[in-house]
Amino acid sequence: MTKTHALTNRIFRGSQAIRRGQLTHGQLRGPDWQRLFRDVYADRALAPTHRLRCVAASRFLLPSGAAIAGRSAAHLFGVPYVGAEDPVEVLTPRHFGPVHGLKIRRGALPASETVRDGRLVVTSPLRTAWDLARWLDLAEAMVFLDVLAAKRHISGASLVAYASSMQTPRGRARAIRAAELIEPGSESPQESKLRMRLVLSGVPRPVVQHIITRDGEFVAPVDLAWPESMIALEYDGAWHGQPSQIEHDRQRLNRLLGADWLVFHVTARQMREELPDIAAQIKAAIRARQGTHEVASTRRKRGN
Repeated sequence: MTKTHALTNRIFRGSQAIRRGQLTHGQLRGPDWQRLFRDVYADRALAPTHRLRCVAASRFLLPSGAAIAGRSAAHLFGVPYVGAEDPVEVLTPRHFGPVHGLKIRRGALPASETVRDGRLVVTSPLRTAWDLARWLDLAEAMVFLDVLAAKRHISGASLVAYASSMQTPRGRARAIRAAELIEPGSESPQESKLRMRLVLSGVPRPVVQHIITRDGEFVAPVDLAWPESMIALEYDGAWHGQPSQIEHDRQRLNRLLGADWLVFHVTARQMREELPDIAAQIKAAIRARQGTHEVASTRRKRGN
């Protein structure tokens, strides 16, 4: 192991290691090393994370002036929803690539819109948010923007100001729309997507993680709510547990709420296949309940 000692806990170019006599071709293909990109390897002892791939790409693949961007940049700022094997997203002001394992986007990138994370050059949080809002559909972008806001890297107001200051109008309206819909309280990617898809379907913007009370006493938290209409929505994702637990939670919530609140339950399958119907049902329920409240209010006024 004396020949390979210099590569312990290191990221390196395989061709250089072979040329220097640190490894043979056979050893490079062995179990002690992991391949990150073409001719870029790392010690197997290093955890195979997306950050490791970002570091490797930045050190050995990116040209001068390029930066880690998009979802990869958001991940480096603390958004967990990027897998170890997902492509590393980069932004470069000049042409290069393609490179297997990189998602390369071209665009102007002033140094003032980048930050350093150790040796990594990363688009700034606001530039990252701006790019995500332009590159992704709104529902997908909101998954990342909600977390960036929750971690206080950005806010809706700061993204609106940033987008408004951009000289190019391309994507400005889209980014401002996304900024206005950011909800730092959202607790999962699917809840963010569901909220956005409902809003884009014409459903009034819901309150996230609403706490329902009765007579001043705590009743239950719900994922999304329209409190004025006393309508709630619960997303039954995989993290809610086994089917028996989901059923128990539904019975508990319905029993606690009684006839006062109308509760919708949406599964992952329904979100994929039945969202237009669900959105229509919620809009109809809101209209019906608003009508009921208006009639009740009128009757109270007449009684006075």
